[in-house]
Amino acid sequence: MANEITVPLLPCPSIDEIADFYTMLGFTRTYYQVRPNPFVALQREDLRLGFFGIPGFNPEDSYGSCSVIVSDTGKLFEAFAAGMRRTHGKILVSGIPRMTRPRKRKNDGNHTGFAVIDPGGNWIRFSAAQPEPEEEAGGKLTATLHKAVVMGDSHGKHVRAAQILDAALERDKDTATAAELLEALAYRAELALRAEDPAAAGDALGRARALALSEADRDRLAGTLEALADVEAVLRPGT
Repeated sequence: MANEITVPLLPCPSIDEIADFYTMLGFTRTYYQVRPNPFVALQREDLRLGFFGIPGFNPEDSYGSCSVIVSDTGKLFEAFAAGMRRTHGKILVSGIPRMTRPRKRKNDGNHTGFAVIDPGGNWIRFSAAQPEPEEEAGGKLTATLHKAVVMGDSHGKHVRAAQILDAALERDKDTATAAELLEALAYRAELALRAEDPAAAGDALGRARALALSEADRDRLAGTLEALADVEAVLRPGT
């Protein structure tokens, strides 16, 4: 057989909250019922998700997850980010719900991926269909950053990822290139926000902004500089 369609069914405390969240990301509600059991179905192009409501369900306890293979993780991330910015004035980078940024995953064969953690605590993991080409080998800091990304983005252990990265930033602060430091500090700032540590986020942000970058570096690291701007939006008073 061919052309089968699989629709994940995931838990949440409120189907209305879930519907509002995914509508923000560009989904359309295709089915909704309150009785006998709360259920909502949502669709964005060929991506379909279903959610069942459990009164009193704690999103922090959720094991709900699914993988979605897409042709372009960057394009989809930017579409989701635009919806978040329209609604909240910023990308949601900490707490529940939140969204991680597309990064190459060493534990996924160099495929680029990002995750949406929705109001039900479900991890919707988006991964590129094709792996990224091999890059020139970076220094020790870049190697450690890749390990921290696996720990923080794939496993959700942001405190441990921050500890790993802090040790590397101290060890390699005088030998890493400005570009390597920028990428590591941008991720460190994001990890700090997830850990509800705005002081550490501000420190990493300040160190990143103080780096002397070439125009070539700025062009190549445009996405990382955008990530810093997202951190600034969260730290800005009143946001």
